[in-house]
Amino acid sequence: QVQLVESGGGLVQAGGSLRLSCAASGRTFSRYAIGWFRQAPGKEREFVAGISWSGGTTLYGDPARGRFTISRTNTRNTVYLQMNSLKPEDTAVYYCAADPGDWDLPRKSKYDYWGQGTQVTVSS
Repeated sequence: QVQLVESGGGLVQAGGSLRLSCAASGRTFSRYAIGWFRQAPGKEREFVAGISWSGGTTLYGDPARGRFTISRTNTRNTVYLQMNSLKPEDTAVYYCAADPGDWDLPRKSKYDYWGQGTQVTVSS
């Protein structure tokens, strides 16, 4: 069992930065791949970034590529999403999710555990 808590969201102006954190409970956190997803009002939840349990593999969705960076520190049971050059279209609730499988990171249906989300609002 893994419990996830996101933090770090807030209101930021376009061009600014935020760092989201996903803190996990559970002694086997280091054996879970983590994905970040986001959902804007009226839209489907979309893949933002994912990282393998070792941290050796990272993947990015189209909205994140070149602007966001995902990283993890297993000693602190935390995964980060550094978001730079934010745009108004990045406004959404951001969720982290965990799954023991290290493959197919962009597929949201594979993830067994989800956090409650953190709101990110980017003003123009």
